[in-house]
Amino acid sequence: MLMLLRIEFFKLRRRGILLFGIGMLIIEVSWAFTAISMSMARNPQVDVWASLILLVASMNSLLLPLLAAIMASRICDMEHKGNTWKLLLSAAIRPGQLYAAKYLCLCSIMLGICILQSSAILLYGWLISSYQPVPGLLLLRFFCGTVLTTATVLALQQWVSIVVHNQAWALCLGMLGACLGMTAELFPASVRILWIWSYYTVLSPVTSSYADEHLQFIIRHVLDTLPAIIGLLLGAALLYTAGHMHLSRQYK
Repeated sequence: MLMLLRIEFFKLRRRGILLFGIGMLIIEVSWAFTAISMSMARNPQVDVWASLILLVASMNSLLLPLLAAIMASRICDMEHKGNTWKLLLSAAIRPGQLYAAKYLCLCSIMLGICILQSSAILLYGWLISSYQPVPGLLLLRFFCGTVLTTATVLALQQWVSIVVHNQAWALCLGMLGACLGMTAELFPASVRILWIWSYYTVLSPVTSSYADEHLQFIIRHVLDTLPAIIGLLLGAALLYTAGHMHLSRQYK
């Protein structure tokens, strides 16, 4: 398994995936930080940490599904060229092992991006609001929610990318997920929980509401998000297992 994982990273050395992911991250955090700076200029009393976490969580609903779709497509399209699957089978490499190696590779890359994102939030928030204490628990909950949601999205994207030869379908799924994730708050909760892309905001420790024409930030209790966390864990396990079994049977 470790050998296959090293091979997956080796195959990515000239594909520019890491640079692309970092580039999208820079665009996202720059956009978010600019918006927060403009908000502080209008209202210096704004809760910087709450608004920052909520804004980045909302932007993750749009950008991370697209990034996950592109990365999964780029990593999985190699085996669709030529007779690569037959060559791998002749080399006594089981499809299930390769599927697991690709998923670990994808998760490792996205984990690094999530760490960079959370570090940027921490640094920026500390620089512009040194008078406010750093909400370590909120940042940790935001990071864990982002990682868990991304891992679930990757499980679905890899399944589609690896069993469907035409990668346009996988990219279309990523764009659809980005649209659903961005507009999830407009739908009832009973509908929203069915879309895995909406969990970037569902698992966000900060939400908002309007009262007397004023925006108020609300800190969610951990127990309030526990059912969503359990459901997402089950969803990730189900999607990964389904994709793993599908590929194993397809090239049995």
